[in-house]
Amino acid sequence: MTRSPHEVKTVPLTPEVYAYLVDQAEPPTPVQRQLIERTHALGGPSGMQVPHEQGVLLTLLAKLAGALRIVEVGTFTGYSTLALAQGLLPGGKVLTCDVSEEWTSIAREAWKAAGVADRIDLRIAPALETLRDLPPEPVIDLVFLDADKSGYRAYWDELVPRVRPGGLLLADNVLYGGEAVRPDATGNALAIREFNAHVRADGRVESVTLPIADGLTVARKR
Repeated sequence: MTRSPHEVKTVPLTPEVYAYLVDQAEPPTPVQRQLIERTHALGGPSGMQVPHEQGVLLTLLAKLAGALRIVEVGTFTGYSTLALAQGLLPGGKVLTCDVSEEWTSIAREAWKAAGVADRIDLRIAPALETLRDLPPEPVIDLVFLDADKSGYRAYWDELVPRVRPGGLLLADNVLYGGEAVRPDATGNALAIREFNAHVRADGRVESVTLPIADGLTVARKR
C-alpha cells in the first residue's frame, strides 16, 4: 500500500540521530563491553552480533513477557543470549541453539562473567533437530530467531505451536539490509521476504515489524 508523505513519520536515521537513540538505552555493562570488543575482533563475522540497543530491547521484552522459558535459534558469541537471560524471571532458562563450538566458547566465558551461565542451556546441534525434540506442549514464553535465513520458516513452524498463548516470537534481520523489499530478491533476501509473507499470513499470531537494527518482527501468539 502506497502511503502519503504526510503519513510517514519515521525519522531518517542519520549518524547523529542514531547516536542519540543509543544514548537513550541503558549503557552496556563491563561484561557486555568486553563481549562487544571481543566479537568485533573477529572481523567480518562480527556483523552477526545484535547491537546493544537491540539487546536492551530483548531484555525488556523478556521482562514484559514474564519469561521463564525462552528459546533462541542462533547464539553466535552470546550477546543476545545474555540479554535474554538478564530478562528472565527467577528460575527461568534460555535454551539457545547453534552449531559453532568456536563462537559459543566466547559466549560461555561472557555468560560466566555476567553470572548468568546457570540460566542458559546451550545445544550444539542443527537447530531443527533440537526444536523437534522439544515437548509439544505450548509452554515457551519467548522465541528469538537470528540464524540462517533459509531456515526461518521451518523454525517458526516448529516453535509457534510450542509458544503459550500471549507468548512472543521475535525474528531478526527481517529487512535484510533493505533487500527484502525487492520483488526480484534472491538468496537470503528472498528467504526473508517469503518468511515475512508467511508470518503476515499466519492467523496464529498478531505481528508488527520494527525498524530497529536490520528489522525486528515482534509477534504475539493468539
